[in-house]
Formats: sequence, C-alpha cells, structure tokens
Amino acid sequence: MRSDKPQDLPRRSFVRAAVAIGGTSALSACLETEQDQLGEVGGAAETTAADADGPTFPRGDLSAVPAGQHRWGEWLVRDAHGNTVPPQQLVAIGLTYEGSAPPTDDERAGVEASLQLLERAFQWGTGGNAGASFHRGLLFMLGYAPSYFDRVGDVPEGLPTPESVLEALGEDPARADDYDAVLILTSDIGSILLSAEEALFGGLDELNGLPVESTFEGVFSKAGRHVGYVGKGLPADKLDHEGIPENAPLSMGYKSGFRDNLPSEDRVTIDEGPMAGGTTIASSTLRIDLDRWYEQGQEERTAEMFCPAHDPDDIGTTGDKLGGDSGVTEADVENIDRHAEEYDRVGHTQKVARARDDDFEARILRRTEGVADTVRDGAGFQFNSVQKSMTDFVETRKAMDPEEYDHDVAADAHGIDDYLETLRRGSYLAPPREKRALPVI
Repeated sequence: MRSDKPQDLPRRSFVRAAVAIGGTSALSACLETEQDQLGEVGGAAETTAADADGPTFPRGDLSAVPAGQHRWGEWLVRDAHGNTVPPQQLVAIGLTYEGSAPPTDDERAGVEASLQLLERAFQWGTGGNAGASFHRGLLFMLGYAPSYFDRVGDVPEGLPTPESVLEALGEDPARADDYDAVLILTSDIGSILLSAEEALFGGLDELNGLPVESTFEGVFSKAGRHVGYVGKGLPADKLDHEGIPENAPLSMGYKSGFRDNLPSEDRVTIDEGPMAGGTTIASSTLRIDLDRWYEQGQEERTAEMFCPAHDPDDIGTTGDKLGGDSGVTEADVENIDRHAEEYDRVGHTQKVARARDDDFEARILRRTEGVADTVRDGAGFQFNSVQKSMTDFVETRKAMDPEEYDHDVAADAHGIDDYLETLRRGSYLAPPREKRALPVI
C-alpha cells in the first residue's frame, strides 16, 4: 500500500526524478527501483505479464474501460472520507500533428491501436477495486486543440483558443500552448508512465509483455512535456522550502479534492452535439511564490486558503481535519463582503465556490494536479481540469481575481491569487473514447 514512512521518500523521489527526465534510460532505472515497492503492495494480479527484467503489472480489459476518457472516478483510490486520491505521478505531453488533413482511415486506425495497447497492457487505474489503496494501473486522456481542428476541418463550437482564454482572464496571450493536442497520463507507478510514453513514440518493442505494433510516429511528435507529483511528504522532501508542512501533499500545504468542491462526472460531460460524451480540458502550468506564502502564519494561510470565518483548529495543518468536506457553504459565499470587512481577508475556496451552479455544484473537476520542481525560479504546479465548456473554467478562474470584487482587501490577503503566476495554458476537447482517434467536425 502507499507508504509515507521517511525511509520511503528517497525511493519515491528517485522515481519522481526519473519520470521528470523521461526516456529509456530513466525507464530502466525506474523499473529497478520500483521492483521492491511493487512487492510491498501485494504482488501482481493473475492477468500480469511475465517479465524477468522488471516488475509486472495487471493487464487491462478493454470492455472495462469507460466510454468517456475523463471518467476516472470509479477507478481512483479513495481515502477514509470518500475523497478521491489522485495518482502520485503525472505526465502531460504536448503534441504536434504531422498527419494528413483530413486524417486518413489508416492514421485513425494506427492512433486507436496505439491507445488500445495502453489499455490492454495496463489496467484502468485501480482496476475497479473499491478498496484499493494504490493505483497499479494507468489512467489517461487525449485532447485536441483548436489548431488541430482548424487544420483538419471545423473547430467545435465553444472551444476557444488558448490565447482567447488567457485574454479573458487578463493574462498574457503569449503564454498560450502551441500544441495541437495533449496526452495526459497518470499512475502511482512511474515506470508505467515512462513505458507507456516510450511505447507510443517508438522506444519499445514490447509493453508489459504485449508487442508494440502501432505507434504515434508519423502522426504526432512531441512538442512539450510537463510533469508533476502529489503525495504526503513529497513537496517537503523535494522542494527547498522549510515552510512546507512535513506531511503536506502539495506545496502550499493543504490537500485538495474534497467531495463537495468536485462536481459529478456527468456535470462536466458534454451532453449534446457531435462530441456528446466528451469534455474539455484546461491544462496549465503555474509558478507559486512560496516565500511570500510562508511568510504568513498558519492562521493567515488557512484563512486565505479556505474562509477567514472558519476556525483553523477545525481545519488542521494540512486540511486533514476536514474529512470529506471543505466546510465552505452557500452562507460563506453570500457573506464574502462582510467577511472581507471583518477579517481583511478572503478565502480561496470561499471565492471559487461563488462560481458554482444553481445547485451549488462546482463547475470544474480537478483531473490531475501536481507539484513541479522543474520550473525555474520557484515551485511549479501542473493543473489539469475537465469541464463541460471552457466557459466554466474561465468563470471559475475569474472568481479568484480580486478585481471581481468591490471590497477593499489587499491582493496578498485575497485568497491565493496573488501567489500564482501563469506560465502556460492550453484549451482542448477530449472526445468520447469512440471518437478519440483523430476526430473531425
């Protein structure tokens, strides 16, 4: 099972570093390091591949993979409070499309065969084991940018360019992704991510005992690579900042993904049109100013992350006392102005909740997130959300901005907005699984 013992941190850190580097050499080192770890989590299932050179992994069943690429909920680990626990490792690969316009049937078949190989080689997340404490499989989704659709046909209605998203948020359009597509992979096992990536781009002849007969070569090339990690103790261990709590799963100190601030998968699924059953992906890399964040005391940080009217003792050092609920209510949202006047602070969770729908359900679903120590001049953060439309993302993100409010609260006490800097953003459409291979509108 997942371990947080101090002696496990060097091994976890090594795996994280290998995933960040990528390539076949990193894969070999990662496989060797993870061999003992996989033995600790109870051995492999009966549907594993025989591989004397490294660990073996449970094989997948195509019939068990959901129709929506983003439908991961039933295949994620859950904690004692019912919150979903994200896999520890994530890789987002930016892609350039090099195929035909429009795509040929052979190109579509090749992309689909490559993706199905991943699903046959590795189980989908936990494999549906409701009591799983470890993601022994792989979860992934492939999204397409407006630039891809513009080249091969028509751009789907409601899919804005990343430049227009940045402009709507008052950010620099020059920080827009120039990718034609993005592939997001995540697992608790670093060697699964690395081997899946290598197989897709022609670096392996065999994937978990299955022959690699089709790749992305000639259709997609790599244009960028973004990695992140999440898990108790990892940020404190790897980031050079003494302020991060020892057991924090993320660099700002608090856990995320409470049941009440994550919408249902139905809420973020496109329900009509040619891409019904799919979703949109907002993919971002941020820089976090941890020095200024940790210049404050615990009480101030807690107030700015959640709500200043809440008792920090009820929240805990890392949000651990909240259980399955963030504690933010409709009353907290209605009282933002009063709290601003009373406390001279406003909470991040409190503000974002203002963007919830009429049923007080969140509009964006955190799908993968993680700390990135590969960002220059500070700590990085990889964030990928899914939502029915990119408008949902824009409205939720705008709710973080101090300029959206009339009260007079200093920027550095207005949630966490002032501590974040956007380095890149992309907007993508993730079709339903049956249309994921080079779609055309």
